[in-house]
This record gives sequence, structure tokens and C-alpha cells, in this order.
Amino acid sequence: MPKMKSHRGAAKRYKVTGTGKLIRHKAFSSHILETKSPKRKRNLRKAVVSSRADHNRLRKMLPYL
Repeated sequence: MPKMKSHRGAAKRYKVTGTGKLIRHKAFSSHILETKSPKRKRNLRKAVVSSRADHNRLRKMLPYL
């Protein structure tokens, strides 16, 4: 059977931790920053663990991650 292909868009946006959780970056941090508070902008910089609801779908998109 041939190799499966990773979804390249997802592969660029997600990383896997040592325990197998998927890490992503938050949205809404690229423009219109004047109206957002410094605290909000600071928190947007941090990476977060993706939702458990998305986990199975992402695993299918990223079979080798």
C-alpha cells in the first residue's frame, strides 16, 4: 500500500508534544491590534493545546506526526 499524505496546511500549523498532544497558535494576532488590550495581545502569543474534539480529525490529517 502507498504512503499516506499529510495535509500540508495542517502540518504547518500543528506540532506534537512528547505526550502526543497537538499544539497550535491562536488566531486574531496579525492586524487590527490597536483596539486590543496589551494583556489580550500578550496572551495571543502563547501556544495552546488544541481541542480534544478536533483530535481525531487532526490525527487523520497528520498520520505521521
